[in-house]
Amino acid sequence: MDPLRADRPGGGDPQDAGETGADDAIDRPPLSPAAGARARWRPAFASAGDGRTGNTLLGIGLKVASVAIFVGMSTCIKFAGQLPAGEIAFFRSSFAVLPVLVVFAWRGELRRALATRQPFGHIARGLVGVSAMGLGFFGLTRLPLPEAITLNYAQPLVVVVLSAIFLHETIRIYRWSAVVIGLVGVTIVSWPKLSLFGSAEGLDEGQALGVAAALAAATMGATALLLVRRLVRTESSATIVLWFSLTASVLALFTIPFGWQALDPRQAAFLVAAGICGGVAQILMTESYRHAEASTVAPFEYTSMILGIVVGYFAFGDLPTVHTLVGGVIVVGAGIFIIWREHRLGIEQARVGKAAPPTPG
Repeated sequence: MDPLRADRPGGGDPQDAGETGADDAIDRPPLSPAAGARARWRPAFASAGDGRTGNTLLGIGLKVASVAIFVGMSTCIKFAGQLPAGEIAFFRSSFAVLPVLVVFAWRGELRRALATRQPFGHIARGLVGVSAMGLGFFGLTRLPLPEAITLNYAQPLVVVVLSAIFLHETIRIYRWSAVVIGLVGVTIVSWPKLSLFGSAEGLDEGQALGVAAALAAATMGATALLLVRRLVRTESSATIVLWFSLTASVLALFTIPFGWQALDPRQAAFLVAAGICGGVAQILMTESYRHAEASTVAPFEYTSMILGIVVGYFAFGDLPTVHTLVGGVIVVGAGIFIIWREHRLGIEQARVGKAAPPTPG
């Protein structure tokens, strides 16, 4: 889901729920020494089929850098003020295109940047993704930064549920237990903000709406991630991100009749910076999965909670509540367990595959 992080455990991004580190296999001729040296410094983001280099520390470093930039993006959005979510989504999407185009140009692949076998799949993913983005931005502008980030951690939990319902994946008791425990953590974080659970006195209706929007965004983001899982079968990572950024920009324009606001130079600068940060963070995030296994890199997504607390305090004077800290630890623990369980299942399936006798042709 997009406002706070793009990839999520078990799904490869997202943030904006649309960024993915999937590798599509293509044949490449051997590189000359000079070309090989240059390729090592090129971002693998723009092309499908780049193999992992096995540099785990580099992968972790890129992941942490992407998380930090995503938090910076969210900070820029909060500094811009309570603007219409569709307007924020337009700036976030349209200016995220710039870093992606730079990568395509660096690789000499601008001509086929939009080449796709699934145009309608991209449009459907864009519609769901921009809805998630708008809801997430609405929640971000109504909630303290640490709480907005923590509630976004509900997305991997929802992915497990939707995978069982729509993809008919087998989910065993361990992951179902982690989902239930994680949702308990989400409830703890949300509890003080929802007047439904107590007296309306002293409660902020805007924050209650922010909680509802953040949770709806997590659900929409998880849905978008399922659509991305289909796209990665034929599409490169950068093509997916570029199509999403363009379709989201166009779709966001349809919210103009609902009341966009005139921006002062300060607000415009923050929104442009948010868009560029989002594009750069997507590139770094996807690149991180080229260098290390997802099960190694994905848990570092949760460093955003620590960064959110630090930035929220120094930039906005937001102090995390006990509910946020306790619920956040529970949600993070559940998410990390799901990542670990997925990793273990992958190892078991690989062993079974190696042990299985070859089937007759």
